[in-house]
Amino acid sequence: MKAVVIPEFGEAEVLRRVVTAVPEPGAGQVSIDVAYAGANFAEVLYRRGVVDVPLPFVPGIEVSGRVRAIGEGVSGLTVGQPVAALTIVDSGGYAEVAVTDAALVAPLADDGSALDPATAAALPSNSTTAFLVLDQIARLAPGESVLVHAAAGGVGSQLGQVARLLGAGRVVGTVGSAAKVEAARGFGYDEVILRDDLAAAGQFDVVVDMVGGPARQGSLDRLAPLGRLVVMGNASGAEDVGISANELWFSNKTVSGFNLAAYSAVHPDRAGQALRRAVRAASEGTLRVQVETVPLEQAVETHRRIESGATTGKLVLDVAGS
Repeated sequence: MKAVVIPEFGEAEVLRRVVTAVPEPGAGQVSIDVAYAGANFAEVLYRRGVVDVPLPFVPGIEVSGRVRAIGEGVSGLTVGQPVAALTIVDSGGYAEVAVTDAALVAPLADDGSALDPATAAALPSNSTTAFLVLDQIARLAPGESVLVHAAAGGVGSQLGQVARLLGAGRVVGTVGSAAKVEAARGFGYDEVILRDDLAAAGQFDVVVDMVGGPARQGSLDRLAPLGRLVVMGNASGAEDVGISANELWFSNKTVSGFNLAAYSAVHPDRAGQALRRAVRAASEGTLRVQVETVPLEQAVETHRRIESGATTGKLVLDVAGS
């Protein structure tokens, strides 16, 4: 099969198109003929060597396509069935065939009413994360206020909408530049502000930070008493921000971390439930994903665009058409 691999850690140019063996599903797994693969900042981190992965490595944490083969002990899925899937535990989505835990697979309708495959490939990582972060980690209650950084990005575009679906009150997003304000406003936010103006934003019950650096300390400052900060990235590449346990004690604040790969490895059933919830919301039209498709052979340029921080919505690689 054709695949894009990381042969060595480095800049986007290290990505290579290769021909490699087709993987087979083990017990509890399925293989998928990949139609589209989502492109994410997580794959940039793999390529840079921030995450220790074995080389050569096929990145790709989410896909859409059709079930190719079913491993021992799998029920509820059939060969040829259209699906969306998280491939985040072992990766492998930038290839014509990917393998994942059957629990991390969401069936799609096959009657003409299904999500288009490109949109389906954009859901498993960001939309699943949004439901898990706000519902399971932050335990958002109806009426509570939410602040989301990088509101125009892939996961930010989903967090604002999911906060609405879960009954949040005030929902505010931050962006890094004025050029992204209008794009973010279409994703469920009451207000969109520049991150530099964070100090004047008021207080929030829940803050989600995938940016890091000054935004992390600013996020902690914006927490109301009993507020929860969820840390789920460091897109700024800044040095780690130390958080005082005594400050949390005295101010009744909570800081939690969330990593989708680690969560999915330990709780595949819960991650799969959140994925199916996201697919259902998108199918019903209550969750919108802004998708741009690019050919798999443009994976290098796609990584450059993600690293530039200038993208909005979600980039999806066309695997079957490449």
